[in-house]
Amino acid sequence: MKISNSLIYIALTFLILISLNSCQRKFKEHNISISGAFALYPLTVKWAEAYQKLHPEITIDVSAGGAGKGMTDVLSGMVDLAMFSRTVSPQEISNGAWSVAVACDAVVPTVNSSNPYIVSILKQGITQQQFADIYINNKITKWNQLFPSAKAEKINIYTRSDACGANEMWAKYLNSNQESLTGIGVFGDPGIADAVKSDKLGIGYNNLSYAYDIRSRKTYDGMKVIPVDINNNGKIDEDERFYDSLDDITNAIAEDRYPSPPARDLTFISKGKPAKKITIDFLNWILTDGQKYVREAGYVQLKPEIVVEQKVKLSK
Repeated sequence: MKISNSLIYIALTFLILISLNSCQRKFKEHNISISGAFALYPLTVKWAEAYQKLHPEITIDVSAGGAGKGMTDVLSGMVDLAMFSRTVSPQEISNGAWSVAVACDAVVPTVNSSNPYIVSILKQGITQQQFADIYINNKITKWNQLFPSAKAEKINIYTRSDACGANEMWAKYLNSNQESLTGIGVFGDPGIADAVKSDKLGIGYNNLSYAYDIRSRKTYDGMKVIPVDINNNGKIDEDERFYDSLDDITNAIAEDRYPSPPARDLTFISKGKPAKKITIDFLNWILTDGQKYVREAGYVQLKPEIVVEQKVKLSK
């Protein structure tokens, strides 16, 4: 019996589709997709690389685009996990957002290292109220309003243009909301860091991993972290001097010596508790063996009692 070419073509097409569907299913079963906060991106990449060495059959895809994008992606089912760096809202929880804390870091104010008033900035610092008057109230617009010996030069203010946790944490520290932040909008942590490094009169804020180089443990060339005058006495006291190195500031965060906010927990979000076993296994590894990479990557480890709480959450 002769079989027509069209029937052969249909049969081959059917077999190819079955094969493709099978491959896609197997890929999904062995793949973890992650998107979201720039704040957590460098550490997540480090975790992914280390975990894939232990489990070469698993692939982990990580992309940064801001906490807001991560939340949108995970709630729409585009990714398995979202990197998140702000408080999860009640509406996000009602839409299915489930979270697990994995590390800590902070948002820090930054300035160009060649700022003509850098000596005064590092010696006197800037208070919480002064930051609010720069970013929220529009009362401080020139450098001589901060330092009397400075010229009446405009403070060039930079803020994030994307939906991000850094905005929320910085605004919360200033007793306001991110919609009230003023300044030139720049996309992403790398963008705002570059803007400050390119502008001698600029001021911004960054997550730790974009202010400090994890290799040298010092601030990146071209920028400095602005010390916060926590006790409002017009100078940076000895117990407020923890900005020279990444290790010093992460120690200060761990010991609750840096304000919170802008210090905060970093989390992974899924839509409901993760359904895939490989995702649960990855998160459990992060909370155990994976914690050894946290400090190396320039972050702060979770307190032991928080780790226990998160592991219980994963086991339910």
